[in-house]
Amino acid sequence: MATMAQEAARPVGTGVAAIRRHELAAFLRHRREHITPEQVGLPRGRRRRTPGLRREEVAHLSAVGVTWYTWLEQARDIHVSVQVLDALARTLLLDPSERAHLFRLADAVDPTPATTCPSVTPALRALLEQVAPFPACVQNSRYDILAHNSTYGLLFCDLDAVPPEDRNCMILCYTNEEWGSSIVHLQETRRLMAARFRASMAGHLAEPAWKMLLKRLRAESPEFREAWDRHEVVSHRTKRKEFRNRYVGRLTVDHTDLWLGPQTGPRMVTYVPADEESRERLEKLHKVARAR
Repeated sequence: MATMAQEAARPVGTGVAAIRRHELAAFLRHRREHITPEQVGLPRGRRRRTPGLRREEVAHLSAVGVTWYTWLEQARDIHVSVQVLDALARTLLLDPSERAHLFRLADAVDPTPATTCPSVTPALRALLEQVAPFPACVQNSRYDILAHNSTYGLLFCDLDAVPPEDRNCMILCYTNEEWGSSIVHLQETRRLMAARFRASMAGHLAEPAWKMLLKRLRAESPEFREAWDRHEVVSHRTKRKEFRNRYVGRLTVDHTDLWLGPQTGPRMVTYVPADEESRERLEKLHKVARAR
């Protein structure tokens, strides 16, 4: 393992990796210089000459060493973990686009589900609402819920009350009691979801976001660990499902995935009523959601 002195001695270098490091360094400096102390809860003081934040302030707020952060702004060839990138993004008050840019420059995968994605355009959000009263959402292949209409927001639980980082169907199905109780055939659903997740993960084995989700599921759900260790795999397919909704009662729906690109990317998930009674109940649920 290289010592800190050895890390510091590495040449800045040339090539694609070096270009990324220079761009990352410039981006961090620019953002640091445009954040005021007051924005992050620090006193300005009388002798402040540095525009924005000092390097040591960014390092302290991000829980990293001052020397290490200085090397980062000098485009040194040092490893930057996703945890540190996440801390820097929070310290520098990056918006979603800036955060995504930070991770791209560091050649890293953001482990936090994005609240927006290139596939979730204003037009697609409008389409989700046009599909109502039928429940619909946009998910990625990792089951993160990227957008949803008002009916879907009350289908399993009050989704708007769930923190964005927890809006993942795998996590909710295995660990959220209200979500789980709304699924009539819960054990079978959990088994199939674990099998589909294993099939999808085969193409993402080295990606931190996938590994972190798997680690969390194994830590929080003994049932998931058991299902995962069976090594079962299945593909996505249309399936009739039954739910118990706390507002309108039992629902029978047909589940369909509408892919927004390659089948490794985001998809629109829709639930269409399988009978007239379910249609009427979904219309009622939509009215409840709109009245909130």
